Amino acid sequence: MSQQPAPRPFARSRHDRMIAGVVGGIARRFGWNATLLRAIYVIVSIASVAFPGILVYLILWLLMPEEGA
Repeated sequence: MSQQPAPRPFARSRHDRMIAGVVGGIARRFGWNATLLRAIYVIVSIASVAFPGILVYLILWLLMPEEGA
């Protein structure tokens, strides 16, 4: 049996951040490209008249612990 590595914690990134590290943390958690995820997030936010995207980001900023904290 091979052991799978422990999943990375769901936390804001300290190193890969543009504002608060929310999208960088999500990208790191799932092994995705942070720049691509940021672009997708901005496009979806603009398509939804921006307010829901901003609100979701602020809520995640408050709820997600900072990496290493």
